[in-house]
Amino acid sequence: MAINNYWHNRALEDFSPQEWEQLCDGCGKCCLHKLEDIDTGELFFTRVVCRLLDDQRCQCRDYQSRFQQIEGCIRVTPAIARGGSLPDSCAYRLLAEGRGLPTWHPLVTGDPQSTVNEGQSVSGWVISEEHVHEDGMDEHVIHWVKS
Repeated sequence: MAINNYWHNRALEDFSPQEWEQLCDGCGKCCLHKLEDIDTGELFFTRVVCRLLDDQRCQCRDYQSRFQQIEGCIRVTPAIARGGSLPDSCAYRLLAEGRGLPTWHPLVTGDPQSTVNEGQSVSGWVISEEHVHEDGMDEHVIHWVKS
């Protein structure tokens, strides 16, 4: 169990950079390419992932330089967390919506691999953008199962 529940009852803007980074559950879902319906604005996630993501460990291969290498790489901020473009299971989004962290979150379990171990990550089911033509992205749209 977590020793320090620092994320409880705090505004997202109040987290230190280190605390903010620790909130990431390591799912890799924010690295998935998304498609937007031009008529409705609805976002659809695909199983196509950024070329820098190590999909087995769900970690960026070059986290420190990702913004220089990947055009459009998102920096998760409180505004992004509140904006609805992150997956429903994302810790940042959950806290922004006033909900708690899931039971499988590493800060709750104390295990940095618990997100992967519990099947809550992209590990093992994504394809790198290097192998998908831009015009074929719509063939890889996924639909999240609500729990």
